[in-house]
Amino acid sequence: MKDRSSHRARVLRYGGEAGARVDDQLAAEEPLELRIAGQPLTLMMRTPGHDRDLALGFLFGEGIIRTAEDVKALTVVPNGEHPDLENVIDVELASSAPGVDRRWQRNFLSASSCGLCGVSSIEAIHETAPPLPDDDLAIDPEVIYGLDARLREEQAIFARTGGLHAAGLFTLGGQPVAVREDIGRHNAVDKVIGYATGHGLLPLDRHILMVSGRTSFEIVQKALQARIPVLVAVSAPSSLARDLAQSSNQTLIGFLRGRSLNVYSGRRRIRS
Repeated sequence: MKDRSSHRARVLRYGGEAGARVDDQLAAEEPLELRIAGQPLTLMMRTPGHDRDLALGFLFGEGIIRTAEDVKALTVVPNGEHPDLENVIDVELASSAPGVDRRWQRNFLSASSCGLCGVSSIEAIHETAPPLPDDDLAIDPEVIYGLDARLREEQAIFARTGGLHAAGLFTLGGQPVAVREDIGRHNAVDKVIGYATGHGLLPLDRHILMVSGRTSFEIVQKALQARIPVLVAVSAPSSLARDLAQSSNQTLIGFLRGRSLNVYSGRRRIRS
């Protein structure tokens, strides 16, 4: 299967007095439909590549599976109109999966209209993903300072297109475990957590998650569900992301730029 993560385009580039036609690369954005036992679950826009990781990470984040063993089969459904595309995945759940009783149908119905926000959202999340326990982590600041460069080293598609988000799972010593790119920042995180799910690495309570952009409430939630204690971002968190991290005993770091960063929550995990 050919690499569909980017598409060639001809553009008119201006850098001087006259424009010149040159080749460029655009980050791909295509739909992926996820089904359970043939029934549509969700349709997401994503950058093709590591779709299995994306499916596993999404299912884990929605509480439909806990481990890779909860998935009996994961099949790419042929697209009759476009046989070169792989944009439908059908999942067969094992009897052990929390979502095998089709509770996911009710959860998706209620999530679309529940209107939860603020404190109510945090309390709801803690019902299934409680705050992290205290631990003995003491991370060297030098490790954190080096994460941005390590993440960029792994961003091959971004290097071609300049148009993708990235998420990276790192050891406490700063070694990359998995780095994934996607047009959607939440998809990139799902791909990383899906990789961990598929390789039996959960819970990720001895790991760091690094994201290339800002930190949203949903990204903090996904990290909490995977039991990730430290979340680092190049940009700022939202106010609700900070609130969730603080109430969940997570370390939240933003504005990592060279040897400068802001700690919004959980500073005790950063070695003095």
